[in-house]
Amino acid sequence: MSIHLISLLVLAAVFLCAAVLPVNMGLLGFAAAFGVGVFAAGMAAKDVFGGFPADLFLTLVGVTYLFAFASANGAIDRLVDAAARAAGARAAVMPWLVFALAGLLTAVGAPGPAAVAMLAPVALRLAAQFALSPLLMGIMLIHGTQAGAFSPSSVYGGITNGVAERAGLAMEPAFLFFASLCFNLLIASLAFLVLGGLAVARRREAAVPLAAASSEPATREQRFTWLALGLLAVASLGLGMNIGFVSVAVIVLLAIAVPTGHAQAEKGVAWSTVLLICGIVTYVGVLERAGTVTWLGEIITALGMPLASALLLCVLAGVVSAFASSTALLGVLVPLAVPLLSAGDLPVAGTVAAIAVATTIVDTSPFSSNGALVVASAQEPERPLLLRHLLGYTVLVVLAGPPLVWALLVVALR
Repeated sequence: MSIHLISLLVLAAVFLCAAVLPVNMGLLGFAAAFGVGVFAAGMAAKDVFGGFPADLFLTLVGVTYLFAFASANGAIDRLVDAAARAAGARAAVMPWLVFALAGLLTAVGAPGPAAVAMLAPVALRLAAQFALSPLLMGIMLIHGTQAGAFSPSSVYGGITNGVAERAGLAMEPAFLFFASLCFNLLIASLAFLVLGGLAVARRREAAVPLAAASSEPATREQRFTWLALGLLAVASLGLGMNIGFVSVAVIVLLAIAVPTGHAQAEKGVAWSTVLLICGIVTYVGVLERAGTVTWLGEIITALGMPLASALLLCVLAGVVSAFASSTALLGVLVPLAVPLLSAGDLPVAGTVAAIAVATTIVDTSPFSSNGALVVASAQEPERPLLLRHLLGYTVLVVLAGPPLVWALLVVALR
């Protein structure tokens, strides 16, 4: 049996064992990464460790620590209160406000995880204040980031257009941007309706009174916390610095200025979520280093049926991206489509856009950076349920999203 089949079977076994055993799936992922990587693929241990998502680990720990501190001293409550007042305390406006802000940030160049990290704690607190579904707010936030994620000035847009141009494909950057914008807007609208948006829109008053503490003077701890959050926003969103390192640096500065409350903030870090996500992503890194993703892509493109191959590439993009880096997959899957597009049977811009959108619409997965940040930003009692709901939603998106985007952008434009 080939290493590719072994690695896929082990991945299925990890999910099965996690469903029946009382053990964190991340631990299973680490064990599987070691077993498959070292004994089946012949990798050195350092190569297996190479798949560990250090950037995601630091981001999850740093951001959840910082916002746990901000939540404990009331700084987040005041920000939520200000946002609610700015929107006129209308519950139905809140999900769309989050969607628009996230899309604007990524459209002007902010990395998706940075935008989600800044907005997720406020979005989920707004959900609690207005009796909205936290799943709905998380979905609106993530699809908002993807709505703007393929603008010509964005990270994803630059990667996709650059990869396509190097492969000799004639791309249309504006088409790619609007394809992602419209598709994510469509999905967000459906989610809004299904998860109670119409009922929320019929409300005549805010579901929960606004925070009474807003009339009291801000404390010293709150003022320093706002300054820290401002520094995080400027450095990560404005200057493009790594949000994980920036959050840790800001925490150190905050500890110097405000030395109390940090023990409680450390307890607020989503350690079980961090373990789960890092373990699975490490195993998927073994699959990528073993060439399993490329192997699947080459099988698909060799079928000799352009439409079917394009559909399977979109499905592969959605399934793998739910557990792996969307950025890396864009660099792998777009070149795999070149033989299909060279034959002239498929629309170039539509096919590339379909693969790009299929790769990123599943970033709601709790195993991706965006989904993980949403889960980690929830209050401790809500995290397990939100993780399950977000995972269930992502399964629906993986099943329905790639075929739909293929039908709209490839078949309809052929």
